Amino acid sequence: MTHRPRKRFGQHFLHDRRVLARIVEAIAPAAGDRLVEIGPGEGALTRALLERTARLVAIEIDRDLAAHLAREFLPARLELHCADALEFDFAALPAGVRLVGNLPYNISTPLLFRVAALGARLRDCHFLLQREVVERMVAAPSTPAYGRLSVMLQARFAMRRLFTVPAAAFRPAPKVESALVRLRPLGTPEPPPAFADLVRRAFAARRKTLANALGLAPAELAALGFDPKLRPENLSAADYLRIAARRAG
Repeated sequence: MTHRPRKRFGQHFLHDRRVLARIVEAIAPAAGDRLVEIGPGEGALTRALLERTARLVAIEIDRDLAAHLAREFLPARLELHCADALEFDFAALPAGVRLVGNLPYNISTPLLFRVAALGARLRDCHFLLQREVVERMVAAPSTPAYGRLSVMLQARFAMRRLFTVPAAAFRPAPKVESALVRLRPLGTPEPPPAFADLVRRAFAARRKTLANALGLAPAELAALGFDPKLRPENLSAADYLRIAARRAG
């Protein structure tokens, strides 16, 4: 199938067979795995995965592409949902799901925030993303790429950038390189309810001191062991979890 890419869906179809093979090897699917592919597109990765596993769930927003996939694969092998991944109820899926996908650049960050909320329900995730996004995901505190996305994901997952993918591997070729990243849940307790809002407020004022960005009194800073001169970008995900836990207590 040759589908005309739709800009509004951020479509860039992976076609390089060597890259596809490397992705499948990184995922290492087995027959009993509960695999869910986000944005199967023309089905290149879908076909490669179904060579290694018995069944796959796929979420595709483009009706034309979904119709083509429905014609190619029997429902017993491909459970297809024609839906927006930003609105799909991932919580309805069974625990232990493995998420995979070449994520559209235009929704990657909000989709990753949704994935962060799933936490321990997942076994792992393997996503092909814009390299800059992956660099933000795995960034260390006090580095330029470190931010809200870094903290929200690092609080829930151990992450590793596996390899980069050149623009020429896609149709149409994007203007940037991509990278494959692996996320594995840390198995830690759910963050306190105030955690997400705390991180959001902190990085809305990342250049301010902690006292000004989060309203932390000197006594609170001392109790937490933080230097009053620290800024939000200097704290680790574990630090933010400690602040949220203290406020929840």
